[in-house]
Amino acid sequence: MSGHSKWHSIKHKKGKEDAKRGQLFSKLSQKIMIAAREGGGNIDMNPTLATAVENARAVSMPMENIKRAIAKGTGELAGGQLDQLSFEGYGDAGVAIIVEAVTDNRNRTTQEVRHVFTKAGGRLGESGSVAWIFEKKGVFLIPRNTEIDEDGLLELALDAGADDLKNEGDDYWEIVTDVKHFRALKESLDAAGIETESADLTMVPKNTVRLEKDQAKKVFRLVEALEDLDDVHDVYANFDVPDEIMEELASN
Repeated sequence: MSGHSKWHSIKHKKGKEDAKRGQLFSKLSQKIMIAAREGGGNIDMNPTLATAVENARAVSMPMENIKRAIAKGTGELAGGQLDQLSFEGYGDAGVAIIVEAVTDNRNRTTQEVRHVFTKAGGRLGESGSVAWIFEKKGVFLIPRNTEIDEDGLLELALDAGADDLKNEGDDYWEIVTDVKHFRALKESLDAAGIETESADLTMVPKNTVRLEKDQAKKVFRLVEALEDLDDVHDVYANFDVPDEIMEELASN
């Protein structure tokens, strides 16, 4: 399994556990607000909002909270005055990192992100310094215990506009699609009764940096410290780590 896919799966499971702490609800609400502000409050016409809502429902966020966040984003309720920021930088071994944050205080968030990079031995870069390494895609992880076989899943995915179906180890298939086909593919999978472990709009690296154990420790420490910041919503990195090292570090 590729490092990016494995980390994606681990983060998804960790997110469900983090919901118990309440911080995830706040971040998901902000994502819903931003999506509604930028693309409108109609879920059927706004795939980013639809994904944000589905992710919120997956961790049992109350529907009342979701509706309130949409209303704040569209301006029907007060409280949606938030800025979306993006930071670019590097970790150990030249790993490229993108940090996406939502904040009501740009200076505070910038200082916090810079401090984490510096403390962990990374460095912030200029805007555009690493963004070219990534492209926004829809990514689905499908458990291999689903009843459909690989050929059937591939045919369904391609018919719905997917780019590729990858066999990601013994546990998952990974489907990658352009953002414009994300909703159609999700609906096709749902109609076929195919379970998805996760379905997200995410930044996928065009190339990766292979890390050894000590390097991976440093990069994971940086990524996790960034993710723990209240204003940070997503962290993307182009590392690739062998499965056995990934499992060992994730368990610790």
